[in-house]
Amino acid sequence: MKNTTTLSLSAIATSVAVLLSSNVLAEDEIQDMSDPLAVFTQAGLGYTDKGLNLKIGQTYDTGSDITMGMNIIEVKGIAGEAMGWNGRGADDSIDSLRYRNFTVDLTNGRGAQVDVNLGFDGPRGTQGSASYSFIQALPKMGPVNLYPLAGMGVAFGDSFDTDNAGALQAQDRWDIHGTFYVAGLYGKVEITDKIWLNYNPMYMGSVSGSDAYKANAFGIESGKILLHEAVVSYQINPRSNVRYYANWNENNRFETGDHRIEYNYQF
Repeated sequence: MKNTTTLSLSAIATSVAVLLSSNVLAEDEIQDMSDPLAVFTQAGLGYTDKGLNLKIGQTYDTGSDITMGMNIIEVKGIAGEAMGWNGRGADDSIDSLRYRNFTVDLTNGRGAQVDVNLGFDGPRGTQGSASYSFIQALPKMGPVNLYPLAGMGVAFGDSFDTDNAGALQAQDRWDIHGTFYVAGLYGKVEITDKIWLNYNPMYMGSVSGSDAYKANAFGIESGKILLHEAVVSYQINPRSNVRYYANWNENNRFETGDHRIEYNYQF
């Protein structure tokens, strides 16, 4: 079953305009764009093997002098059939949406993140997840920075039941499928003052839910998966950079994983 949810480019543009026109917290100074805990108002445009990505990040007043906050919205897989490479764009509607709320405590280098993902083009219709996690900056070790992460989440989306023949049948409802944990880290290696590398492994596993969910939560029978993300970044100037991302896992090798080039600008 394929979900036919679509979102016009005009609707995307309207949503972005509304986000940018709301109260934006002025930055006192330019933030370090290589720091995973940096909070700043930003925009990004990505070219991927599944189409175009659009990212908007906006800071907001947390009401505290020692914390900073930021909301980020990403629209992924725009015009995938026309713009993606390797023929991986399913169609010209969007592939997925992602929303993140991120806060950081300036006194101890600890961040907290709400991460909501909603995918439309999977084999089981519309499926999503929502998680809450903590991130902690560790002391710098030469050119290396590490930021461990741990959290819990819930999976939801279109419901499927098994018929008498064992085949999956779509149901006209959404269900909460189960819960999962995530543990990993963001890793950064500084090559020069303009070039840095990231490696961000994340280990996820099912915790509760139906037997079918716990056994196949991430597309493999173990109900657990190790996700890999590698990034090469170049800082063009203090306000802009270009980044190359590669994402893969045990189901998809590096060559068949997701790849994108992204330009980011700090306002």
